[in-house]
Amino acid sequence: MTTFKQFEDERHLLKYSTPEQSKCTWLSFQGIKVPLYRFGSQSLTDVGPSGGLSCIPEEEQSILDSLLLAQWEERMWKGLFKYDVTTSEIKVIGGKRKFLAQLNKGWNMDCFPVPEENNVCHKGRPFVFNWMKDHEELLFCVAHGEKANPELIPAAAVPNGAILILINATPVEYGHVFLVPCGYSSLFKFLDARSLDMVTRIAVEINHCSFCLFYDCCTPSASHPYFQGCYFPNPLPVELLPVMTLFGDGQAGIRICQVTDYPIRALLFESNDNLKVLVEVVAEICSCLLGKNIPYNLLISDCGKKMFLFPQLQTLASSCTLSAWECGGYFLFKSGYEFDCATEEAMIKRLNAVSLDDEGFQAVNQLCCSIASKFTS
Repeated sequence: MTTFKQFEDERHLLKYSTPEQSKCTWLSFQGIKVPLYRFGSQSLTDVGPSGGLSCIPEEEQSILDSLLLAQWEERMWKGLFKYDVTTSEIKVIGGKRKFLAQLNKGWNMDCFPVPEENNVCHKGRPFVFNWMKDHEELLFCVAHGEKANPELIPAAAVPNGAILILINATPVEYGHVFLVPCGYSSLFKFLDARSLDMVTRIAVEINHCSFCLFYDCCTPSASHPYFQGCYFPNPLPVELLPVMTLFGDGQAGIRICQVTDYPIRALLFESNDNLKVLVEVVAEICSCLLGKNIPYNLLISDCGKKMFLFPQLQTLASSCTLSAWECGGYFLFKSGYEFDCATEEAMIKRLNAVSLDDEGFQAVNQLCCSIASKFTS
């Protein structure tokens, strides 16, 4: 069992903090010890002269996959989750789209409570963890390493630039976790290439075809980027649809496609042998969309080799109405009545409501191809 021990002397951390930061509960993450998974110096997304992928035999469970599931299942047996997600009813909604619906009465869409106005820790801070009641909700962290091969350290302090892996107490599927990019005394304000590279490497090294990652960038003010990940027993509906190629560079090994015949306009970025360039292209595109105030969602699947982008319509409510997994065709219902009455027509209407129009989507397509050309030329 993993234990968490506060450092007796926190003065080293506090001297690098502002007075406001020194009072923040999230800074205490730097004073606990958790399992630490370090990437090998020859990363799976940066192997060889072209940055190609180094394959792991599919029949072998990876160390990172074993670690995540073992830690998550331990917390499940300890009762840290609000319900047993394995008992949730799942069905295929009738129709050609094969949308998936889950009845989950305990699910909470608002994962992170709104902070109190008088709490100084929240003022100007991109992400806070005051909602975390128990340090055991932090499963482990992932960071870069200097050794040739990946290594697992049973107990270590959270290093600078790590990705924090935390449970979601109201899971959508098995193994549901938060992946939070973190600096030494702060958390990153926006999604950047480094953070996307790190979480993509996690997907690659987990090496499980059922594991998906999700990112929701709802508004320009959503300044606390974090990913979510979980295991889906079957591919999401959007993963099974035909695509039309918009950009293909054989030498660079990346391809941009438009998902066809789908209610929300979406793009697929994929690469089998150059994930480094794929990550750089998608990160730059996300940065440009943020600058243009275009909300979007990301779905990363197929062990990091596929990234679906769902640009969304900017609404007057200035917030996303759909999550990344909903964009992928997986819908949650808290009411048994709504679950029983769910129809394909209603789900199509929900997706259409946030989809860009033809003109807006074509502008995004041109932006994506232009950025891809810059990185592959």
